[in-house]
Amino acid sequence: MEIFDHLSADSGQPLGTLAASLDQAPATVYRVLVTLEGRGLVEFDPVDQVWHIGPRAFVIGARFLRRTSLVECARPILRRLMETTGETANLGIVQETSVLFVSQVETHASIRAFFPPGTLSPLHASGIRKALLAEMPEVRTEQIAKAGGLPRFTERTLTSLAELTEDLEATRRRGHAIDDEEKNLGMRCIAAPVFDVHEETAAGISVPGPTIRMGTEKSSDLAEAVMDAAAALTAAIGGVAPTRPPS
Repeated sequence: MEIFDHLSADSGQPLGTLAASLDQAPATVYRVLVTLEGRGLVEFDPVDQVWHIGPRAFVIGARFLRRTSLVECARPILRRLMETTGETANLGIVQETSVLFVSQVETHASIRAFFPPGTLSPLHASGIRKALLAEMPEVRTEQIAKAGGLPRFTERTLTSLAELTEDLEATRRRGHAIDDEEKNLGMRCIAAPVFDVHEETAAGISVPGPTIRMGTEKSSDLAEAVMDAAAALTAAIGGVAPTRPPS
């Protein structure tokens, strides 16, 4: 499996290179490759003398994708996030110019944010929406701004395209979005994106709560917990986070 995993990450390797990369004897690696070849998991190119991932690997991967459900995979992750942070954990996806909440695990605290599955909300005015919007091409942000406008909900709402673009750039750099009372006064939210196999956003995970519990001194710990949850869900659905250039 180590050989198979290594080859899948960089298909088209000659035997000697593959053996050296894994610090294994070429004869050992060759026996494994021949076994995998017999199952269709790898194949050999006699012209270039290199090994590739075989078609059977795709068949097995496709079975995994059919089994995987975003919401089902998210439930235990959202529950752990709620237990870790003490706040409600949400899962949302993009629906045209809004975000659609598809799952939620509520906190037991008496004062809490509540976005039941099926709720639609504007993309520009809170954490989970901005986490998704930050990963879209800039032209998409402009289209959404023109289509739905950037209505003001509080005095903290970002209502100009310039303000929103600057905030989204900061969101991409740090890996999470912050809604600092932009949708509702007295409520703060931290969110992070979930990626699919194409390195595109599949969903967003957020933790909203009252500012009295989600003060700025707690933001760093909350952000780490939310980003960890988003990374766990990305891995659970077979997704890949895009490579970021050094900041």
